[in-house]
Amino acid sequence: MLSQSYSVTTRGKSALSSFIANKRLLLPLLICLAILFEPLRELTIGTLADAFFQVSVFVAGTLAIYYFLVDRLPQLELSYLKAKSPALEISMAAVLGALPGCGGAIIVVTQFTKGQASFASVVAVLTATMGDAAFLLLAKKPIEGLTIITLGIGVGIISGLVVNLLHKPGFCQPDAQNKNMIECKAPSSAIRFSEPVWRWVLVPCLVIALLIAFNTDLGILTQPIELAGAALALFALTIWALSSKGQSYREVTAEDDEQDPPSKLAKVIHDTHFVTAWVVASFMLYELSVALFGLDLAAWFSQYAVFAPLIAIAIGMLPGCGPQIVVTSLYIQGVLPFSALAANAVANDGDALFPAMALAPGAAVMATLYSAIPALFVGYGLYYFAHL
Repeated sequence: MLSQSYSVTTRGKSALSSFIANKRLLLPLLICLAILFEPLRELTIGTLADAFFQVSVFVAGTLAIYYFLVDRLPQLELSYLKAKSPALEISMAAVLGALPGCGGAIIVVTQFTKGQASFASVVAVLTATMGDAAFLLLAKKPIEGLTIITLGIGVGIISGLVVNLLHKPGFCQPDAQNKNMIECKAPSSAIRFSEPVWRWVLVPCLVIALLIAFNTDLGILTQPIELAGAALALFALTIWALSSKGQSYREVTAEDDEQDPPSKLAKVIHDTHFVTAWVVASFMLYELSVALFGLDLAAWFSQYAVFAPLIAIAIGMLPGCGPQIVVTSLYIQGVLPFSALAANAVANDGDALFPAMALAPGAAVMATLYSAIPALFVGYGLYYFAHL
């Protein structure tokens, strides 16, 4: 009896320590403190509502349509492995990388670690991918989103073909014993709890978001809708925080692992919450920098625009989609120029860099460095010649 009691107490302490160590919880905690602090309350509620109705709802809708199409068009998930020439292999890798999210890029990295794909295809896919930031850009600025995707495919193919001339297909290939991918896991209880909420609110919120997007006067409903949006954004942040241990850099900056059994709704919720968290963090940092410190980031980047692509490339070299969502958010807010967004899109490797770092660290480092080179050409080419 004492042994059982000790075991329960130990498990309780372990769960509490894991909860406290969850770095994801810092974001909803800081947001709650900002709401309680009266001088920041109005700004915080407005920022949360904007993030939810201007971003989260459209991202969820885009994700739902995307996964619906993937289910109906299974050829979108076909690997390039049956390609019969390096050019076709590299081209298919670039197309897979350009698909919104990190799924296509992870497929290519996985096949590379198994010896079934070339190093050139890894460079092509990591150069072409924009990760989850593509969903955000497509939801808010679809023309720019499609432009970046097309640009990524072209630059990815060219980069892959050049690298194919420089290196053998098996360059930096990992040893046979290091070829296990991260296993899928069951959806967390937090995600299961949030599923019925999203089923009820997605369509009504999408209608409200469209009305807001078309500058419709909501009259006396304006304030209740703003409060509802802020509450739902905070709900999304909290579920995101509780869906992972949030202890490592990867667990904070990357989307959660694939689910088993696969659930499209759970995947949509996971990705939407992840994008929401980083967008809220980005929006809050921007608003606070202006309100508290008088720092006008848009004016600063306008004055020192020559450094914007370089800063975006440096952020792009960080693994994970979180930092890249910050860059895309700043572009949507009018802070960063298009040249910086394009440079970041080419340089960033998204979540696919994590399995590459774990299974083939040499290839991960080399591919990241190679993707930074075309990013410099793209970023500063657009800056100097297209004035974007």
